[in-house]
Amino acid sequence: MSDEHAENFQLHPQLAQDCFELTDLPLCKLLLCNDSAYPWFILVPRVDNVEDIYQLDWQQQQQFLNESSMLSELLMQEFSGQKMNVAALGNVVSQLHVHHVVRFKNDACWPKPIWGQQASTPYSSEQVQAIKAALVPKLNAIISAAPKSTQ
Repeated sequence: MSDEHAENFQLHPQLAQDCFELTDLPLCKLLLCNDSAYPWFILVPRVDNVEDIYQLDWQQQQQFLNESSMLSELLMQEFSGQKMNVAALGNVVSQLHVHHVVRFKNDACWPKPIWGQQASTPYSSEQVQAIKAALVPKLNAIISAAPKSTQ
């Protein structure tokens, strides 16, 4: 991604504290939320000073939608989910970040939202490495096979 907005991009300190960085997609940084109760991932567009999706330019919005859809489909396949929750709240952390949470009808909070329902269960470093090893090569393969945009 060669965008002048990305030059100054810094991940919000709260996201850096609460998540593990897995990889960079063409537009977004992919994070794993440190709560092993749910397969919970976060996409953060690497664009400085953006709080909401409408503030991205048109091409960035299209790229974001592509990355979000690709991630959602892969996560549902990898974790055999029953529902994909995608949400951008930003009430606590204003930097645009979009949650992708695989849900199951037998999870601890079903059918309620996961926020504030229970204490988080941190991942072990081995679990994080296993998730990264399983997902990142597949994401890279999907991105490599995708048609290139003409920006």
